[in-house]
Amino acid sequence: MEEKRLAPAALPLKGVKVLDLTQIYNGPYATFLMAMGGAEVVKVEPIGGEYLRRRDASSGAFMPFAMLNACKDSVSLNLKSAKGRELFLKLVEQVDVVVENYSPGVMDRLGIGWETLRERNPQIVFASGSGYGQDGGYRDLMAMDLTVQAMSGVMSVTGYPDGPPTKSGAALCDFFGGVHLYGAIVTALYRRAVEGVGARVEVSMLEAVYPTMASNIGMIHGARDDIPLRTGNRHGGLSLCPYNVYPTSDGYIAIICNNDKHWKSLLEAMGRADLSSDQRVRTMRDRVSHMEFVDDLVAQYTQQRPKEQLSRHLQDHKVPNAPVRDLTEVIKDPVLHERGSLLDVDHPTFGRLTLPRSALRFSDTETRDYVCSPKYAADNARIYGSIDIGPQELAKLAEEGVI
Repeated sequence: MEEKRLAPAALPLKGVKVLDLTQIYNGPYATFLMAMGGAEVVKVEPIGGEYLRRRDASSGAFMPFAMLNACKDSVSLNLKSAKGRELFLKLVEQVDVVVENYSPGVMDRLGIGWETLRERNPQIVFASGSGYGQDGGYRDLMAMDLTVQAMSGVMSVTGYPDGPPTKSGAALCDFFGGVHLYGAIVTALYRRAVEGVGARVEVSMLEAVYPTMASNIGMIHGARDDIPLRTGNRHGGLSLCPYNVYPTSDGYIAIICNNDKHWKSLLEAMGRADLSSDQRVRTMRDRVSHMEFVDDLVAQYTQQRPKEQLSRHLQDHKVPNAPVRDLTEVIKDPVLHERGSLLDVDHPTFGRLTLPRSALRFSDTETRDYVCSPKYAADNARIYGSIDIGPQELAKLAEEGVI
């Protein structure tokens, strides 16, 4: 009997309408995840376009814009004008979610804060991303990924003991904030579906990134007082060994042994099973106490072999490891392309690019067609037409600087 195949389910956020006032990385990543989940996301841009769109293209700044604004529509709107605010509030009546990451208080000063929005649409979900929260003593501090890395402690635990605090190469705070903002929005939408009420939700980048330092925070509460804040490539709490990045004949490899079984597997892979009963390395506690000896032992082995070959050999022996790859290698990764995680697209504005999809996957759900980031104000006529603004009125609004 032939097996009956079920049609793919609709995208989980299909039917959800979003007004996206966000900029740079934090908010746009949250709304990108919503768009890839099926939501209709309208990017509401100030006159001239969102700031990230206007960065120096020669530095490659167009790439993040293209990455974070795929599958969105774009309209232009001057929210500092009375007519612009009224247009926005008419759109609010038709949507489910408004997302912004302006400085705290800006939405209220513009006259489109929470009280105004829920008066127009009692079921609206209003979401705000910020550096330090919508209240509290840090509320009005200027917040960027770099400054939040500094305030949160991320920089204090990054780098080597004898070096200065160092920023993470990745924009951790912006994107952790964006992921949490997405989570807050869909949680509020679930509550609305159950209880029929709107919500005001907010996420602080500072609070979102704090849990990532769990190992380092644990160190502060431990009995040892000899562990430096910065441990380089070693474990943040110096409680695992080996846990480091080791030289190879053509680069570096990361190796971690979470338990004694992993360590015994590594000894077998290195052909050093004779050390299994050595009191310096017999248990995790022993290895941590003799960390320099262990790291030297592993490094002497790894530096004689190429990283890819070595990685496969260690994987065959069930040793957790990975070759240290540069970004050009990752961008071309055939597995990520095979899974559809990365796509090569011909962007109508920026040319040939490799761009990511959402990391969120749903079984038996159709995959959203990838649509490149929109041209500035490309959807003015259609979106404003939905609130009965015709061509002549659009032209007049453009002359007045409203759109």
